[in-house]
Amino acid sequence: MSENDDFVVQDFLPFLLNRAAEDSSLEFQILYKGRYGMLRTEWRVLFHLGMYHRMTAREISTRAKIHKTKISRAVAKLAERRWVSRNRDETDRRSEHLELTAAGRAVYEDLREQAKSYDAKLAAQFSAEDVALLRRMLRRLANMEAAAKSGGL
Repeated sequence: MSENDDFVVQDFLPFLLNRAAEDSSLEFQILYKGRYGMLRTEWRVLFHLGMYHRMTAREISTRAKIHKTKISRAVAKLAERRWVSRNRDETDRRSEHLELTAAGRAVYEDLREQAKSYDAKLAAQFSAEDVALLRRMLRRLANMEAAAKSGGL
């Protein structure tokens, strides 16, 4: 680093956010991958269907900010395990309505409880005020503030 260079990549917000996301996600990944053999996109699709019930791949893509191709692969894996049902839209034959099966709902419920515990474990490192501030700042950076206020996320 030159004397005139005051840029420190370790303090660069995108670097810090990515590092925090990766580090905090890896421990939870051990749980959903170890317990259910799922990849990250699969559990994210499963969680969206668990929260919002009936969705299309396009809706999940928009809400979760995941490319539709990745969602299609995840849905195929989840359907293969009989955790997701796929029903063709009668008005738009290119689209499918996705829903969790009873088995998928059981997996979602289990992982939701594990996620709540893991979230509490992460939050325990900070004061309640710091956690609230961190969540608020992260929502703002992720452009999620309006959705959070309206109950959309």
